[in-house]
Amino acid sequence: MSAGQPDATGSDAGQPHTHGGDSGASPAPAGQPPRHVTSSDAPAGPGNDARLAREGRRAQTSGREAQLTSSGLRPGWTTGACAAAAARAAWSALHTGNFPDPVEVELPAGRRPAFALTFEQLGDDTAMAAITKDAGDDPDVTDGAVIRATVERGRPGSGITFRAGSGVGTVTRPGLPLSVGEPAINPVPRTYIAENLAAADRSVGGNGSPDVVLTLSIDDGEQIAQRTWNPKIGILGGLSVLGTTGVVVPYSCSAWIASIHEGIDVARADGASHAAACTGSTSQRIAREFYPDVELLDMGDFAGAVLKYLHSHPLPRLTICGGFAKMSKLANGYLDLHSHRTRVDQEQLARLAREGGGDDELVAAVGAAHTASQAYQLSHDAGIELGDLVARAAARQAAITVDAPIDIEVICTDRAGTIIGRSPFTAAAH
Repeated sequence: MSAGQPDATGSDAGQPHTHGGDSGASPAPAGQPPRHVTSSDAPAGPGNDARLAREGRRAQTSGREAQLTSSGLRPGWTTGACAAAAARAAWSALHTGNFPDPVEVELPAGRRPAFALTFEQLGDDTAMAAITKDAGDDPDVTDGAVIRATVERGRPGSGITFRAGSGVGTVTRPGLPLSVGEPAINPVPRTYIAENLAAADRSVGGNGSPDVVLTLSIDDGEQIAQRTWNPKIGILGGLSVLGTTGVVVPYSCSAWIASIHEGIDVARADGASHAAACTGSTSQRIAREFYPDVELLDMGDFAGAVLKYLHSHPLPRLTICGGFAKMSKLANGYLDLHSHRTRVDQEQLARLAREGGGDDELVAAVGAAHTASQAYQLSHDAGIELGDLVARAAARQAAITVDAPIDIEVICTDRAGTIIGRSPFTAAAH
């Protein structure tokens, strides 16, 4: 179902931190345009124009520092927004011989940013424009990627045909929002890419219903995609073109969550009866000892995203596998397991130690422990298997949260990757 970190839907979050997510924040317009590659220069390509790509990225992001989110971080643009701008510029140039630069693009919610072009190339029957993605302050694996749009005239009445070029993936499994065989250009970006092509067509005297073959490519996209969920969920050959609003909001995590949803959707479409949601690489390694790779889901810290989505999109069984500290948070009702956002409750661990038969001295020691691992070791040395107690409590809490006919087990691991606690499958109270 998944591996690594996301790509695959929603916003460019997907292409991990994930990536950031879409929101109402709007990046500032692009700066001054860089020098371009034209048909009279060396062909634009991923290997021979690195300096120009850097120039383009600097130009696109200049003047953006003042445009910050409420967290003080710069937002950025999704792959879908960059693709729409590049496609609009290329279609205009094919008819006029001139690339609009910067090119204004129409995005959802009335945004009208302008993008500087990184590369441009004009032939007799085709035009290519490229934009270097700036994800702002989001740790997005596609930050700095060059997104290229190549257009050519289509057959009369054919409308817009989307094609996956080098570095853009193709859907190979059911359960995603696109049919098998389609290029991984998500539905919402397709809509605003089409709207921008229509606007470009009207600007050159057309009727706003262009017949165009659009090929989107992402430099080094196939390599970058190995760091995303795409290979696991059946998007092969490259990245997805994403972005429901066109804006990347730093650390919003929406793409990771969207990728969790897609992983579950793909599993359901495959007829799977079980998923194993893992918090990281160590827990994935443990889960692989019991379950096939296709059932693994990279949950990260987003237990709530898994459980809430399974409430309305259930599978018969769910395993949650993660470190002892994270599972103790889940046992305490926390659905975000990140260390910066939730803390281990040592008093809760002390209560569980007492439930397991611990005496007053042990309970006091566990409650005063500085870390979850220290609390576990104290209990273990006293003959109390706190790992099992936490796993059972976490499974009960997960069953309450999911509130659907799903049997849930929890596996706790230590930092070395050893199982230190495991619950039986617990039926949800539904």
